[in-house]
Amino acid sequence: MLRYDFEQSLIYWVCSTSLAMERALNEELAPHGITYRQWQVLGWLVLEGPLAQGELADRMRIEPPTLVGIVDRMERDGWLERSPCQEDRRRKLLRLTDRVEPVWERIASAARRVRSRAAEGFSEDELNRLFAGLERIRSNLTRPQPSSGAGLANEPDHDTESPVAVPPTPTPALAEDSRS
Repeated sequence: MLRYDFEQSLIYWVCSTSLAMERALNEELAPHGITYRQWQVLGWLVLEGPLAQGELADRMRIEPPTLVGIVDRMERDGWLERSPCQEDRRRKLLRLTDRVEPVWERIASAARRVRSRAAEGFSEDELNRLFAGLERIRSNLTRPQPSSGAGLANEPDHDTESPVAVPPTPTPALAEDSRS
């Protein structure tokens, strides 16, 4: 019989929690006619301004071909437009249209409602520790790992000096938070 201790699996808890948050956000965003992934696109463009499609895919941590369909639908629905980059006409920049501004506060409020539901019952100290722990997990998983050729049996070597950690990537979901 195959066994796995899901109750003690960090991967299981982080992934299932992420999916639950995505589902809750999709439910909150549905009345506004956008999805979680479209909200991410809007959030990054609100946070950083116009971005090339490849840059946006990197920030969203998805493959560029996955982003194409999302951007095509958003352009069709009038949320964003592709425009030539002034420095390199071969590149197209994604820009928000005027349609976003009148509904952005309602979209952001939907995200705040989900965040509030998710944080229910947590003290400020507990939330700060959670954010710090999640940031540590992300840092652990995004720094380069030495290749050992051991495949699935590879265990991390805790006795060696760690490489320099990759700086955290801000996310639009937390960009408006003031966690100080």
